[in-house]
Amino acid sequence: MNILVTGGAGFIGSHVAEFHLGRGDSVSVVDDLTTGSEANVAIFRDNARYRFAQADILTWPDLDKEVAAADRIYHMAAVVGMFRVLKEPVRVTEVNVCGTERLLRAAARAGHKPQTVIASSSSVYGHCQTTELREDAELVFVPHKGGLTGYALGKLMNEVQARAYRRQHELPVVIARLFNAVGPRQTGNYGFVLPRFVKQALAGKPLTVFGDGTQTRSFCDVRDTVAALDMLAGNPADWGEPVNVGNTREISILDLAEMVIERAGSSSKIEFIPFDRAYGEHFEHITQRRPVEEKLESLTGFHPKWSLEKTVDDLIARNRNQPASEERLS
Repeated sequence: MNILVTGGAGFIGSHVAEFHLGRGDSVSVVDDLTTGSEANVAIFRDNARYRFAQADILTWPDLDKEVAAADRIYHMAAVVGMFRVLKEPVRVTEVNVCGTERLLRAAARAGHKPQTVIASSSSVYGHCQTTELREDAELVFVPHKGGLTGYALGKLMNEVQARAYRRQHELPVVIARLFNAVGPRQTGNYGFVLPRFVKQALAGKPLTVFGDGTQTRSFCDVRDTVAALDMLAGNPADWGEPVNVGNTREISILDLAEMVIERAGSSSKIEFIPFDRAYGEHFEHITQRRPVEEKLESLTGFHPKWSLEKTVDDLIARNRNQPASEERLS
């Protein structure tokens, strides 16, 4: 297969590229390297089946040509990370909404209708109060809050765009609502919690928990995330419909910090930082995120292979020998 990955030098995108190269596919990656990194894809550089273009999805001149050559597209290009989302709300709209429209339009023009995976987000559930998030749950937003709502509504708009292109152009499009992927190559620089905790624990520094730590999340190893996306992309039964992709295990951020300290054998303490000090006044506090995976399981038979403990141990092992000056976890 010929695979195109937008945002392919980013955390999840680079794992998508690695997965398909390992399977013998040809992979073309485009990334503007704003949050992605050449280091994430350096291991592919000498692979004859790999190509890389540094470009902005909004202006990339080769988009139509690359889409026309692709059998499958993973659209991962987006402004991500809480710090960036809050700092660059205009860029969030430009890239996440306009970039997706440009990609889908090119796919519709391609003629052969490449399988297209749109990376949505658990953020589309907004302030939904149910403890288990199903794809048909009521979506609750507070528009005046700003930051996160803008990002969430942008991702929801991506779902609307994907459904429109499925309905009008019969594009085989997957809408994947991703829940907190974690694993190698994720950086803590933009607000992602687990790589920050691992780095702090290995350095013997306090683990900075934002808020009181009682907020819960469900973390899914990126290798499981990518496997699920591959299963969904080839299944016509889910085209045009949102599907949760994650892990159903729920853990509080405080418990996650304690897990990292224990498994790293660290003497680090825990430091609590108020949300407004960590993120600024436009931050929206979401207390809980846990997906119901029944739809994913029924469509694909998918079950996660990586436990959270296994992922944490893997990150700790990978980073013990990394120079302290390096910011990126790998």
